Amino acid sequence: MSGTTRRLRIAAALLTDERQRLLLVRKHATTAFMQPGGKIEPGEQPLDALLRELREELGFAIPRDEPHYQGRFAAPAANEPGFTVEAEIFALALPATPRPAAEIAEIAWLEPDQPPAVALAPLTRDHILPLWRSLLSETLRDE
Repeated sequence: MSGTTRRLRIAAALLTDERQRLLLVRKHATTAFMQPGGKIEPGEQPLDALLRELREELGFAIPRDEPHYQGRFAAPAANEPGFTVEAEIFALALPATPRPAAEIAEIAWLEPDQPPAVALAPLTRDHILPLWRSLLSETLRDE
């Protein structure tokens, strides 16, 4: 191996509820909590991958115009050693009560004013939490 990092392209959701809590998921046989979402299939657009993954993982049927693109972020993969995830992140309000399905073992909620009480994936810890807090402060400023 030449030492180059292999990349995984994913689409993931920054999902918040009416109390501005952040929804996280943990997949079976893993320890780190992360955003709902998953790998972008060859030829698939990031938004299409996100909508598919949210339907498979949480039972959500999301209209295409609801997710708001937030950007691309990269971090070491939590569950695939030697890989970096390149995540296309979309923010949206939680449309219903999540029903964990497929590979999702557990969900957790992060409160805006409390430190995380669960282990976080590097992408979540290093990029999503700062983005979430930034979006929260924008919301508070606009009110």
